[in-house]
Amino acid sequence: MKIESDRSHAYEPGSLEENGLLGDPVAQLRAWIDDAYAAGVGEPNAMCLATADAAGRPSGRIVLLRGLDERGLAFYSSYLSRKAREISENPRAAATFFWPQLSRQVRVEGEIAQLPEDESEAYFASRPRGHQLSAWASEQSEPVDARTTLEARLEHFDQRFEGETVPRPHSWGGYVIAPDRFEFWSGRPNRLHDRHEFRLEGRTWTVRRLQP
Repeated sequence: MKIESDRSHAYEPGSLEENGLLGDPVAQLRAWIDDAYAAGVGEPNAMCLATADAAGRPSGRIVLLRGLDERGLAFYSSYLSRKAREISENPRAAATFFWPQLSRQVRVEGEIAQLPEDESEAYFASRPRGHQLSAWASEQSEPVDARTTLEARLEHFDQRFEGETVPRPHSWGGYVIAPDRFEFWSGRPNRLHDRHEFRLEGRTWTVRRLQP
């Protein structure tokens, strides 16, 4: 299928100059996510998480960023999912944010590890009850014969924990990507985009402009 070139997005004038960047890429990412919220972007914390297995076969999916601090980017999942199996085999990951309304993209790469148990417990406790029950009902990434099977499992666990606090399954919890590379991209006219790369060297972030 041919994609007509005149249907591609014409980026509005903008810029990402060196003097407009924050020195801390985590703070810069947080600022851009805040801008996306302020602009009314749907799911501004959605990111494409890319992992790979021991053989280097990659896979990607959209997950929601649930924490951002000096340690890195946090999200939550089943420890039995495909992404979890790949993380155990190859503990590096990449994440990409894209906000087309703002003509901005951020790429992040780094080591990935499980979050401490107490943080997973606290986050699970904050989730809506239906989300908690789904974590019990779904064996994430495994085949299932029909949706009715999932719905029956959900009903089973709803009855099992009726009148009780839903505990966190031991097979569910958080991960954190400890970044060693960021790239901030801002769309410009004529595809002459702005790209700035942060690389962690020791404990210091170095910044350089990349050609589009």
